[in-house]
Amino acid sequence: MSKIRVALIEDHDLTRVGIKTALQQKEEIEVVGEAANAADGMKLLKTIQTDIAIIDIGLPDKDGIELTREVKSITSGDESATKVLILTLRDNKEAVLAAFAAGADSYCMKDIKFDNLLEAVRVTYNGNAWIDPAIARIVLQQAQQNPHKPEITLKDTKPSVPISEKAEVENEEEMIDPYTLTERELEVLQLIVEGCSNAVIADRLYITVGTVKTHVRNILNKLCADDRTQAAVRALRSGLVG
Repeated sequence: MSKIRVALIEDHDLTRVGIKTALQQKEEIEVVGEAANAADGMKLLKTIQTDIAIIDIGLPDKDGIELTREVKSITSGDESATKVLILTLRDNKEAVLAAFAAGADSYCMKDIKFDNLLEAVRVTYNGNAWIDPAIARIVLQQAQQNPHKPEITLKDTKPSVPISEKAEVENEEEMIDPYTLTERELEVLQLIVEGCSNAVIADRLYITVGTVKTHVRNILNKLCADDRTQAAVRALRSGLVG
């Protein structure tokens, strides 16, 4: 099995060493490089094939959000593109929404538990978003406060559409028929909204992770959502969950 290749871009030496040491305890993960600022981090990502870049939001020479935007701009449309996991102490709404808008794949707080960090890396590597529960609440609160604004997605690769078409799409989202989802899918959707991972959902509902993945896939298809965050936002807008 191929290893998950991770690059660390973090200016705080002790934090960087701690994360590196923790990740290297798992054979499935390989830390292929590290940098203490955005400039060196960008050089690293351009020269070494990396699956995931763990980027600190508060780098000394450039904001980690701007670095994320640059990383995504040079790898847009590439299936092997580096995924970005933002790591930060900041959980304010502006920072969170800016990170998502820049294309971050996952967002974790620095006080995250070791096991959760490993799960975040695995989930991100598999192409899904891992969002710290505190961060998820901020995104969903924003969606509730601004129900008529286009939702923020983790990977905004869709072409822009005219304003009139956007309005039609939003009206369709708000009129989602709850009967399109089964009772079990609604239970899974509620837990997605609460920021639960597949493993946690499986434990809560006493089903396998494989079954959860099937439910999530069906939910995304039925809600015409690209990812879990978009599905949660649409569910809140339409009143499917509270």
